[in-house]
Amino acid sequence: MISKVSAPLHGSTKERDEANAGREGKFGPASGGHAAAPGPGAMTRRLQEATEEAMFAGGSAGRRAVQDAGFSEELKERLLGKIADANFRQEYSGALAAKDLISAAGEGTRHIATAAPWTGEESTADAVLRMLDDAKKPLKPEFRGEFQPPVVDPRVKRTPAVHPRQKAINARDRASLYAGMGMKEEKGLSDKEREDIKREFRSRFEPGARALPATPSGLAALANEQIENAIARGKFKNITRGKGIEIDLARSNPFVDTTEYLMNRIIQRQDIVPPWIEKQQELAKTANSLRSRLRADWKRHASRMIAAKGGSLEEQMARADGYALAERLHNPRKAAGAATSKTEQKSEQVNGPNAGPLPRPFRDPDWEKAEHAYLKLSIDQLNSITRSYNLMAPELAKKPYYSLQRELDACFADVAPLISQEIKERATQPRVTSKLTSKPSPFLGEGIVSSLLGKDRVKIYDTRAEPYGFKEWWKDVWKKEQ
Repeated sequence: MISKVSAPLHGSTKERDEANAGREGKFGPASGGHAAAPGPGAMTRRLQEATEEAMFAGGSAGRRAVQDAGFSEELKERLLGKIADANFRQEYSGALAAKDLISAAGEGTRHIATAAPWTGEESTADAVLRMLDDAKKPLKPEFRGEFQPPVVDPRVKRTPAVHPRQKAINARDRASLYAGMGMKEEKGLSDKEREDIKREFRSRFEPGARALPATPSGLAALANEQIENAIARGKFKNITRGKGIEIDLARSNPFVDTTEYLMNRIIQRQDIVPPWIEKQQELAKTANSLRSRLRADWKRHASRMIAAKGGSLEEQMARADGYALAERLHNPRKAAGAATSKTEQKSEQVNGPNAGPLPRPFRDPDWEKAEHAYLKLSIDQLNSITRSYNLMAPELAKKPYYSLQRELDACFADVAPLISQEIKERATQPRVTSKLTSKPSPFLGEGIVSSLLGKDRVKIYDTRAEPYGFKEWWKDVWKKEQ
């Protein structure tokens, strides 16, 4: 097919120009009086485009087809030039795109324009950049500083001249670095080890690069070798042993300002906290105190009221368990991240310890009425502390206000499972006797001691008269009866 249509494409550029000129002269007088020649038709141009497309997409096969078809050398050069130009533009597409950008384009626009197209695999540079971004948590946009472009001085700066004396001093200092490594002071180094160290120092100034391992296992072996050599030289003898070194990760974080890091460090070492943190601690302490006291009072009162209804210990505990199950169904505990569905509640009601209908949760309106004044005052105090805390705390650290009914519901839900065990402990534990009373002494029996001390109870009267001592008693014993 190509050989059939290649005939019109043969010939030089001059012939094609003459053909075009003849085509133009078809509709008007030709210059010079030459006859007009017809140009290539639409089918010829379409086949020429197909040939170029085959050259671009076919690769070596397309070039071989062009050579086998017998095209002219000029046409071959033009087609191959187009292929070379396309390959050049594809290879250096980033540089060509950057050349066409305007000077006002931003850094992101330039990066997108010059970036290589996605091939389905992550490049090494992108992988390294992603790992670096993941290693340190970047700061929020509002905390980032504005980029200050560096000031570029276009003037050529000359290297400051160094006095020959200063050059000699610097060279002597660098030479003393190797001479003063303490090799002569080390008692455990032999002549061979000193020679090895000197050879290692000399190898640093050799023109060829030193051979280094390129695998993780090779690097680990090199590190172990260096450690063993240091142990053999006695470098680990005077190491202070004890508590490990604490590494401060914030110190090496490039996203944390040095001033901010130093201020935070001073605050931590001096145990200084912001005012809203102190107020938060006060609020948490007051809330925990109120909740612990409320739960202790309600547990003691509920266990007494349930036990006062009578019955054996097992019946009292079963009654308390029934109240606990009813409390779990009507007032479930609000656990963090937990949700109670109606299906679970129905299954608990069916599979509960009692097959019959469950009672209502245990409540005592008289106790709530008696404690209402104290609880209302405590909640008002908590809300006052919360209000002052929210005024000084940041937006994300603010806390909601407290509600008396919400605190009572949480108390009832937390205490209900513990009432049964409280009743058992109150019934089984022995009663503690008062420290003010004591058992009668076994030595006080019938005899001389009992006759002297007397059997009757002694009555003590409070009086402001002179004290009655041994002298007064002796006088009363030997007093003559009148």
